[in-house]
Amino acid sequence: MRVTRVAGLSAGALLSGISAAAAYGSVAKNSQLFGPTVYRGVRSRKSVALTFDDGPSEGTAELLEYLDKEEVPATFFMCGMNVRHLADVAGQVAASGHQIGNHTYSHPKLPFKSRAFIDHEFTETQKIIQFETGVTPMLLRAPYGFRWMGMREVQQRLSLLSVMWTVSGYDWRWPAWRVTGHVLGRCSPGAIICMHDGRGVERSPDIRDTLQAVRRIVPRLKDQGYSFETVSGVLSP
Repeated sequence: MRVTRVAGLSAGALLSGISAAAAYGSVAKNSQLFGPTVYRGVRSRKSVALTFDDGPSEGTAELLEYLDKEEVPATFFMCGMNVRHLADVAGQVAASGHQIGNHTYSHPKLPFKSRAFIDHEFTETQKIIQFETGVTPMLLRAPYGFRWMGMREVQQRLSLLSVMWTVSGYDWRWPAWRVTGHVLGRCSPGAIICMHDGRGVERSPDIRDTLQAVRRIVPRLKDQGYSFETVSGVLSP
């Protein structure tokens, strides 16, 4: 059987290499393969960005109350389906002065989805957030951090910057004490911290461990001399 060869490589080896490159480009924090992406802010000052994915949820209001009490700005990457379901809560996030980002409509895993599907997920969410909150997001975050072909075009058309993270709290599966230790042990100036005020598009999710971890992380970082900014804030020189 004849095996096609390209520049000394078999077709199988070439496809394997392409697949590996795509996989790396999908999940690597510093990859620019599928569009302009950041994963940390500037290191010149001792500040960090708290970010929350998958909201809004029924527990977001309690989180907002705590952040307001502590005067901590944050960035919320919202799912369009959740914004549509809890438009009043999404409005509270905006009214509290937090930054809002686009986290797709239905929180799917994007790899191997069509360009049309990916376009719809971000475009529809952009419209919903604009309509319900009056805010036009400037940032997006792919669910699970999995980017894919078609995102670059969406980012260009909607003027969105892709945001990964410096450290994930794994707060959707770990208890609060473990989340706290993990985040505090990996924070450094300019860090973007990824946590979750929802659980995908699940209704009435249990985010108690997230809330408890935030109440432990914020004062500890303040004691260490850190201040808090939005993602756009930590990216600014």
